[in-house]
Amino acid sequence: MDSMRGHEGIQMLLTAEQEAQQIVTAARNLKTTRLRQAKEEAEKDAGHYRSNLESEYQKRVGETSGNSGFTAERLEEETDVKIRNLKKSASKVQSDIVDMLIKYTTAAKY
Repeated sequence: MDSMRGHEGIQMLLTAEQEAQQIVTAARNLKTTRLRQAKEEAEKDAGHYRSNLESEYQKRVGETSGNSGFTAERLEEETDVKIRNLKKSASKVQSDIVDMLIKYTTAAKY
């Protein structure tokens, strides 16, 4: 009878070991599944974050490019105005300068 009980005890231990192995395997599978899901969610969040940063960057580049075009136009207009003003000023004093040059070049020094 003791051998029967011993055999039953061994059988119970084997059954318990198999059940424990199944529980451990199920837990590992669940852990792997959860890790995979967490990784997919993290990649998805990182993708959204990356795309938001990229769109923000493109927006700023667009604003800056637009501003530089506007700035170039404004500078060109300012330069044209300054050139016109210089030409006006030069034309006002041009006759005086020509007379002065003629006077100094034709005057004889003794």
